[in-house]
Amino acid sequence: MTSLWKNSYLLLWLIMVCLTHSTFAQEKEASTFSPNISYGSKGFEFKSGNDLFSLQFQSRLQFRFATPRDQDPLSFDDFREVPQVVFKINRARLKVGGHAYKSWLKYYWEYELARGNLLDFRIMIEKWDFFRVKVGQWKTYYTRERVISSGKQQMVDRSIVNRPFTLDRQQGVEISGRVETIVDFSYYLSVLTGTGRAVLENDDRNLMYVGRLQWNIFGKEVDMSGSDIPVHESPAGIIALGAATNQSRYTRFSSAGGGQLEGFESGEAGQYKLKQYLVETAFKWKGFSWQHETHWKRIDDRLNGTVSDLEGSYFQAGYFFGNIWDWFPMPLELAGRFAYYRPIYLRGEDKQDEYGLAFNWFFVEHRNKLTAECSYFKISENEFDEVGGARFRVQWEISF
Repeated sequence: MTSLWKNSYLLLWLIMVCLTHSTFAQEKEASTFSPNISYGSKGFEFKSGNDLFSLQFQSRLQFRFATPRDQDPLSFDDFREVPQVVFKINRARLKVGGHAYKSWLKYYWEYELARGNLLDFRIMIEKWDFFRVKVGQWKTYYTRERVISSGKQQMVDRSIVNRPFTLDRQQGVEISGRVETIVDFSYYLSVLTGTGRAVLENDDRNLMYVGRLQWNIFGKEVDMSGSDIPVHESPAGIIALGAATNQSRYTRFSSAGGGQLEGFESGEAGQYKLKQYLVETAFKWKGFSWQHETHWKRIDDRLNGTVSDLEGSYFQAGYFFGNIWDWFPMPLELAGRFAYYRPIYLRGEDKQDEYGLAFNWFFVEHRNKLTAECSYFKISENEFDEVGGARFRVQWEISF
């Protein structure tokens, strides 16, 4: 009997140990994968307890009023169009990002709800600052003005220089990094399909090659946003050089994909050989911000045997005058821009100019802001033919 009781106690003890161990394991597993929910600059964020998985979810809306038109004028005929009053939802975006399996294995995709376009989808390996890898589709890191999100711009929209010179979204692979030695610099090297957004194949055997070298003057990179928000207490500035080459049926790119500049016909596979270069500067300090780009581009029409040279620049600055005048509201920023574009550089007479003044009121930094902008455009086709006109726009940008 005694032996039976001993065996019974031993069996009960073993069962209790097994149950306790199982319960502990389940609780540990539950706590490991139980999500932590928070809200930050990238929207709502869900994280697993072990931090191996994260999901960031953000919505973004952009409402715009414009008169007498919204789009930048491209020719004399644009100034002769019937004036309009425009109110529209200019952008409606869904952004999803995070990391999976490792904190340095990141993913991101962005969808335009208003037009039904998948804009970005990419995987990033960012284990080391000096060597990062990106695969998928994204805004090619070539020009600062284009890479800056339309929700973080200083003016209502990008300058007239963006349209002819941007490489926009492409598919491919990029390596990049930041090297902090005696000279602090960042580099970006990309090999891309070169046929624009949402194209699943190349039109010939040629690829797009893009390179950018950036000197971080004060030992820090300038964040990818317009305006000095948040205010930099120490100066941050960059000087960058970029170059790109591509051969395809297109002379320009946009968020809609490949297209043609004015004066160029729809191309055949590999018809246009593009070579372009840029010099870029940016600076932020104590409420003041500056950014500038100068571009050169050569279009070699291999089918018709013609060569066209293009040049353009923009210069943009803004300041929170509340830093020096007590009566000036601190959330209010004044910003200005001048840009020019020469479609045929060798002739010299053809020229487009843009002058802009913007007032930004930041409710919650770039996540909730109101912008009012006045612009004046002038197009000159030769020494005697010139036309100009003004535009007024108001935009409310909100992300949540």
